[in-house]
Parts: sequence; structure tokens; C-alpha cells
Amino acid sequence: MDTRRLADCFPAVDYFENSGLPFVIALNGFDGQQPYTPDGPDAPIITTDARHRADAKSALITLVEHALMARLR
Repeated sequence: MDTRRLADCFPAVDYFENSGLPFVIALNGFDGQQPYTPDGPDAPIITTDARHRADAKSALITLVEHALMARLR
């Protein structure tokens, strides 16, 4: 989610919630700025800067782990 355009992100969140697919929400901050505190639905919410390879990798790992755990339930 681009924290500068949160309203544009809600249709994607609604889609994944309605589809039943596991997903994570990555709050994308820029230059160390994170104006929001993670709080929300059952999906994991992480903070990240998607421009950084390590952050993008961490977000993908979190998604895979969440999907695997959802499958075991």
C-alpha cells in the first residue's frame, strides 16, 4: 500500500478479503518515513520500503509463510 494514496489500495484489499486468498499488507514508506502504525484485518501488516531489495524480499517471505500457515488451518 502506498501510504501517500491509501484510498487507491482498498479495492485490492477488498478483492483479496472476498476471494479468501491469503495476503499480506505491506505499508510502503519512503526514506524511513512511516506515517501509519500497522493495524487492521486478519492479514499480516508489515512496514516496508519497496525500493529496497531486502524489504521486498522480506515481504515475499512473509506472504509465503502466511499462505502456508493458512493452508494448514
